[in-house]
Amino acid sequence: MNVLLIGSGGREHALAWAIAKSPLCDQLFTAPGNPGTAQCGRNVALDIQNFEEVVRFIESHDIALTVVGPEQPLVQGIADYLINRNHAVFGPTKAAARLEGSKQFAKDFMSRHHIPTAAYRVFTHEQFQDAATYIQSQNRYPVVLKADGLAGGKGVLIPESEQEAMEALKELKEGQLKQASEILVIEEFMEGEEASVFAICDGNGFEIIGTAQDHKRQLDGDKGPNTGGMGAYSPSPLMTDEMLSVVREQIIEPTIRGMKEEGSPYTGFLYVGLMLTQDGPKVVEYNCRFGDPECQVIIPRLESDVLQHMYQSTQGALEAEQITFDTHFRTTVVLVSGGYPGSYQKEQAINGLEQAETLSDIQVFHAGTKQFNDEILSAGGRVINVVGSGPTLQSSIDKAYKGVECIHFNTMFYRKDIGAKGLKHVS
Repeated sequence: MNVLLIGSGGREHALAWAIAKSPLCDQLFTAPGNPGTAQCGRNVALDIQNFEEVVRFIESHDIALTVVGPEQPLVQGIADYLINRNHAVFGPTKAAARLEGSKQFAKDFMSRHHIPTAAYRVFTHEQFQDAATYIQSQNRYPVVLKADGLAGGKGVLIPESEQEAMEALKELKEGQLKQASEILVIEEFMEGEEASVFAICDGNGFEIIGTAQDHKRQLDGDKGPNTGGMGAYSPSPLMTDEMLSVVREQIIEPTIRGMKEEGSPYTGFLYVGLMLTQDGPKVVEYNCRFGDPECQVIIPRLESDVLQHMYQSTQGALEAEQITFDTHFRTTVVLVSGGYPGSYQKEQAINGLEQAETLSDIQVFHAGTKQFNDEILSAGGRVINVVGSGPTLQSSIDKAYKGVECIHFNTMFYRKDIGAKGLKHVS
């Protein structure tokens, strides 16, 4: 089949790499793609916000399956648009994507279906003074402030004092997150270790497709502002068979069942971010797509055919699928432009990519890059993912940082402690 993959980040490079390996794949097109996805197929300069333009391309290139990587077009309804025109698409409908597109919807949904999560209150933009009063009356820090809408992974603030909380409220009301913060969700801060579980869903059921632990904070030791993700490793040693069984029964099954009962059956990748508390696993957030950079450490572990899994998902036939993994760990270190997630420079020449790619047990996935003549330049905050593979978590960490040492660009920055949290849980 011919496949159209929508997106341009590190997640899409990892998916393109896996799809291109599938014996089911004839031609792979990525829109708009990046220099990494260009190595796996053909990049096409489509405006992915223009659904009519996407359909014209699908029909003129005999596309059998469209795979949507990022959340924005899913939340805007691209899956509905394609389904209504009889085109197979891997990704949830607009109604199902509300699990990520609206934090309020997700929290209210979990409340309705008795899915464990943090206690919360919701405030509109006009009620921010009430929100301030509520925070002060609780007098419990840290506290979690979440912009209701999409914010590129930057819509969660965790102030640790009243002063920080008031500054965070002002930022949400007046700053760059103003539009995403028309509605504000305030949550209790949950103590525990974080982990992520990913499922592939077909509207009726699901299969687990991997576990990981992301590193959201900018700086070592989980300090600094939240980012879209500074690194990850898979599998998570916290997600034992026993813990996975609990998550399956108490969280994912009622999520899929609840979405179907409410008339929005869930198809595609489902990300469940978890906090493993003393009271058991609780949901931090849902994402309506594969996490980035978790995708880059889970997809390389797959021994089975991801394209077949995705196609079967669109046909409601996942129960026939056997999802299998290799036995190695993967760790990815994200190389970012200095200043990210704040302001940063672009168009810095990136050196050493080819050298890193020649090393054994190392993969390089492009995220925010572009090609100009014979050079690869930085084009975003998160620029490159370096993935190391090894039979132990420590060996995969060592490999990843060995690859990182080969690569250089002006203002390049990365965390030095990716995976360290996981080492405490492996023998």
